[in-house]
Order: sequence, then C-alpha cells, then structure tokens
Amino acid sequence: MSLSKTRDLMRVAKFGGTSLASAKNIKKAAELLSTDYKRQYIIVSAPGKRNKNDIKITDMLYTAYDSQGDVRQKNLDLIKQRFYDIATGLNITLDLEGIFQDITESFGNNLGRDYAASRGEYIMGLIFSRLIGYEFIDASMVIHFAPDGSFDSEKTNEKLKEALEKVPLAVIPGFYGSMPNNTIKTFSRGGSDITGALVARAVNADVYENFTDVDGFMMADPKIVNDPSVIDQVTYDQLRALSYMGATVLHEDSIYPVRFQGIPINIRNTFNYDDPGTLIVSKSEGKPPVITGIAGKKDFSTVIINKNMSSIGISDFYKTATEVFFENGIPVEHIPGGIDSIGFIVSTHYLGPRRRDLLQGLCKRLDPEYVVIEDHLALIALVGDGVLENGSDTAEILRELFVSGINAEIIIKPPHQKCIIIGIRDHDYEKAITELYGSASRINQSR
Repeated sequence: MSLSKTRDLMRVAKFGGTSLASAKNIKKAAELLSTDYKRQYIIVSAPGKRNKNDIKITDMLYTAYDSQGDVRQKNLDLIKQRFYDIATGLNITLDLEGIFQDITESFGNNLGRDYAASRGEYIMGLIFSRLIGYEFIDASMVIHFAPDGSFDSEKTNEKLKEALEKVPLAVIPGFYGSMPNNTIKTFSRGGSDITGALVARAVNADVYENFTDVDGFMMADPKIVNDPSVIDQVTYDQLRALSYMGATVLHEDSIYPVRFQGIPINIRNTFNYDDPGTLIVSKSEGKPPVITGIAGKKDFSTVIINKNMSSIGISDFYKTATEVFFENGIPVEHIPGGIDSIGFIVSTHYLGPRRRDLLQGLCKRLDPEYVVIEDHLALIALVGDGVLENGSDTAEILRELFVSGINAEIIIKPPHQKCIIIGIRDHDYEKAITELYGSASRINQSR
C-alpha cells in the first residue's frame, strides 16, 4: 500500500495529547474530519502540553488524586479551568461543574489512581464528540480487563464489534477500560495508541491513523541527531524492535491488535497534514533501505557468571542462573553466553535494590568461579531488512565507531530478527547514535 492511497480508505484515527492541547489545536484536528467521511471512528487522548513549560492533564490528575483537602481542590480547579478554556474556545456547552463534582466525590471515595487518570480522556471525548457531531462511546463499556488486571482481548473485541456495528460515527476515549467489578483500569502511559488499534481491529479498518505533532517516525532520536530523516515505510517487526529500544512515537503494544489482520498504521502530523507521514506495514514494498532506524537506551548492567568446572553441568547452570534472576524479580533483556560463562544484561533500575540478594542467590545456587557486575552500559539497535546481509556494512559501521573512539563491548544478533544490538558505555551514547546515523545514511544512499 502506498501512502498516497490511504486517503481513499476507511480509517480509524487517534489524536494524541499535543493535537488536543488547546482549542486552537482541537479545531485543526476537527478540520481533518470535516471533509473526510471515511474517518468513522476517532480515539482521543487527554490534552497534552500547550508549551514546553506546561503540564499534561493526566499528570495534573495524578497530582490532584495524590493530594488532600484544599490542595486537592485547588489542583482540580486548575484542571477544570483548562477544560473550560477548551470548551469556551470551541463554543461547546458542557456541564463541567457537574462532571467535576462527580470527580471530587469519586476521589473522596478512593476509586483509585486509574479512575483519576482516565478523566482527561473521558472529558476530552465528550467535548470532541460534540464538536464534530459524532456519538460518544465511553471506553469503560467496550474495553475490558480480566479479574487479575490483564487485558481481556477477546471480550473487548466482541464488545467493540457489537457497539460499533450500530454506530457509524463515534468518538471513543483512549487509555482506559473497565474491570469486571466496573472499576476503571488504564493501560500504561501512551495507552490511547492501544485503544485506537483495538478499534481498528474490531471494525477491520483499512488504515489506522495515529495523529501526533511530528511528521512521522524518525530514523534516529531528533533530540540527539539534528534533523534526522523521516522513515517512509517500516514493518511491524521493525517498529516493535525500535519501540522496545526506546523510540517513543507509538506505544509498542499498539502493534499487536492490527498486525495479524494486516491493517497498516499511518503516523501523521496533525499540523502538517499534507505530509504523508510514516506507513507501518506487514511487509516492505519496493526496495527497503539497509538500515531503517536506530534506537537505544542507557542504564543497563551486565552480570557475568563464570562456571566452576567442578559444579553443575552447563545446561543446569544456565537454567539455575536464569531462575535466580526471576526469583529476585529482575527482568532479563539479553543472555549472551560462552562455553563456561554466561552474561545477563538487565536494567540497572531493576538490579539496584536487589543486587546483594542476586549475588547471594547466584553464589549459593551455582557455586561459580566468580560473578562480575558492570554498570553504565547502553544498548543501541540498528534495525532494517538489510542489516547483517552484507558483512562489509557491519564491518564499516563498527570500524567507524572504533575510529571515533567508541568501543563496541557487546554485539548481539537476536534470532529471527533483522537487527543488530551494540553495547557501549553510557557516556558514549549520544556520540554513538550520531556516528551510527551518519554511517547508516551513507550506507542507505550507496545502495
């Protein structure tokens, strides 16, 4: 599917917080719908920042819920004023006094932080539905979680289909749903992306559009690389890898509901509508670049365990070592290993408070020759259909890192994934991203 054809297809559209931060921005979002009847279902986030010094509505709601008495009421009044400004600027009549009276009472009844956080999307959904004349559907009626708090995919799909078959045009708040006891439950931050994907799946949309404040998915972090290229097309698998490694334009879990139905995701800029953005597809069309994107994270640690030759066999050694990590609640990112040693790459955040217990557990269960923990590691992923297909490309990338004074301490090729992960010191992270972007751009242009 080409980007130029997406406008002729039935679409589900999700608008992010920046797109809905003010009455002016919301009018721009509404304009995109006024002349396009094929955007039938709209998912909205809570209003985001109006400027770099502003506070997102969701964060304001968390703060209000965590406060008490007059401080809580003052915080709620600030939130209410934000919505009054929006509604007034749009000439929308809404009983905000009644809504905030209900919120105040619910806060007093301790309905939970998830309920508090969800009210931004809820109110924005009411406002936007009135503005564009679509029906409002409360997400708590169609997005469902199981008793243990896990997402109930099948029930959600069933309820969404049932509701949307009867409603040709609807606005649905993102980010939240309901538990079996009717209390509110939210996805993780950025979860409105997931709601949009779930709606797209339920109505079998031709395209799921995700409107934000950038022209698409960047090849590298624009906070590090000056004016990086926008990726025209990326596969679900590539995007999953980039999102997992820190690229944040789209919530990584929003990919699952649409990928198996082959529904493309189109990342678009609300404020630059003529730009086609980035199209996320099952399989690349045409000749894809060698390297599609670069993303990474800092603050990892490596735990290196060397086997004592007189201790347990190698298979039991691997199994037991892994068990010790999970018993201590430390998620493992990667497990590079050798003949008589094994390395675990973990987030330093999770390792920190459990470091002593982990070391004691490893020594007690394994009786190793030694255990070494090294902190301040960064991981950078180079993702693309052509990654590692040509050994000279990999050699060139690593050579340029070395020439710039950066040592690649770890190189990982995950199985069945078209990416390579390079481990470097934290202090070299920004420089490495810049060098890798330059190398990738030159390689792509030469092919």
